[in-house]
Amino acid sequence: MTLVCVIIKKQMIISTVQKNIFVQYLEWYLFDVPRAILRAWGNNLLFNLNFFSIGLLLKTFFSPWHRYQWSYPRGFDLGKYAEAFFSNMISRVLGAIVRIFFILLGLVFEFLIFLIGAIIFLGWFLLPFLLIAGFLLGIKFAL
Repeated sequence: MTLVCVIIKKQMIISTVQKNIFVQYLEWYLFDVPRAILRAWGNNLLFNLNFFSIGLLLKTFFSPWHRYQWSYPRGFDLGKYAEAFFSNMISRVLGAIVRIFFILLGLVFEFLIFLIGAIIFLGWFLLPFLLIAGFLLGIKFAL
């Protein structure tokens, strides 16, 4: 091991030994775990956006569904032009409808993840009070 690693390890041991266990608990409870909860919450929110590809669906909103496109004929045939035009329009409208459905579904799940994350984050800070209340209620019912 290099001298720098030994010095860093000694400083970590010294700083760990010098801290009171109650101070370490408060640091863990008030800083380390909430930071980890926020990081996990943000990762889940980003994962949901990528899973439903909401950005890509918005960029390709009026693209044809599964790239189904009809080509226009070479000669002048009004019926064939109208058939190709309306078929392409139906494909684009169908693509927009399906994309609206998946965008809304993704946003609903995004809202649910946000709500559940907020409940977990706030619930973490309520746990000590719930523990004390449960303990006092247990004593009350035992007597």
